[in-house]
Amino acid sequence: MPALLAENVTAGYGRTPIITDISLSCEVGTLTTIVGPNGAGKSTFAKTVVGILRASTGRIMVNDLDITRMPGHLIPRNGLVYVPQNDNVFKNLTVRENLEVGGFAATGDTVARMEEILTVFTDLAKAREKKAGFLSGGQQNLLAIARALMVKPTVIVLDEPTAGLSPAYTDVVWNQIEQIKATNTAVLVVEQNVERALKHADFVHIFVAGSNHVHGPASEIAALDLAAIFLGRAEANKS
Repeated sequence: MPALLAENVTAGYGRTPIITDISLSCEVGTLTTIVGPNGAGKSTFAKTVVGILRASTGRIMVNDLDITRMPGHLIPRNGLVYVPQNDNVFKNLTVRENLEVGGFAATGDTVARMEEILTVFTDLAKAREKKAGFLSGGQQNLLAIARALMVKPTVIVLDEPTAGLSPAYTDVVWNQIEQIKATNTAVLVVEQNVERALKHADFVHIFVAGSNHVHGPASEIAALDLAAIFLGRAEANKS
């Protein structure tokens, strides 16, 4: 059983679904990205997976546990965490205090876990007593990711973690994401930058008009006519 398994998921914000019959899986130690044009349902799917939105059909499994109807505050304790694109840190709290908040749902020695994380997130270690609101945009995104890691998740879902960042800091964030993957975590990233997705991901899913249009290993997806797929002018067989 994959670390994350979504089967035939349909969801939206009202009676009309935004995503329809989507299936997707992620294994530990792999990096999976979701790409597609604006309005394709990428973020809607991410929010449904983590319990912010409720699926009207289908099921979502984490570590062989059905979390489809689980209350959202319990989901991190069962191995799945989420980092939204916006408003993802407590700006009036310090870096250390943000990490402490992330540790509320954790078990074990949270102080030791914080120090472990800060040895990897060196930018944050240097600024541990600085308020998050005074960090750069890239540092805030790193802090949001680091806070989510406090519970030692099996699966982490990142919604456009490099949106609006400079190319240099985009490199920094992706480097940290690669390091998370190396800790035997399943990483699912919603990404607008297709080039970046293909460069870093093991598997890529292309969402078009609320459906999982085509998916497969990054090397196979790179060989497709992606521009035509995004514009809805080409069909591709799902792998």
